Amino acid sequence: MLKSLSSNSRTALDVVNIVVGLGLFLSPWYLGYTGESHAAWNAWIVGAVVALIAVGALVAFREYEEWANLVLGLWSIAAPWLLGFAAVTAAMSAHVIAGIVAAVVAAGNVWSAQNRPLSTA
Repeated sequence: MLKSLSSNSRTALDVVNIVVGLGLFLSPWYLGYTGESHAAWNAWIVGAVVALIAVGALVAFREYEEWANLVLGLWSIAAPWLLGFAAVTAAMSAHVIAGIVAAVVAAGNVWSAQNRPLSTA
């Protein structure tokens, strides 16, 4: 039975969120949607904040950091429709994929921080 994520697993998940945040931050340039201001600015802001929060969690883990990244991940998933750039396929895809990964990783860290078992087997 897995009781909770180990410190090494949590560190690895925070590194994943750093990579996801940086990937979203850089996506307007490498996917070519810098001309779409809402999409680009959202990617730059959300990507940078996700990465910075994950760096903070590496230094000193606090559960609120994971909750913040969970909210940012959910925002990133919804942003293409709420900000009106869902028709820009590259931007929409980058936001949804990054949002799903960030939210799942953050939710796993929140679950672990509360010492809930991951399995009942």
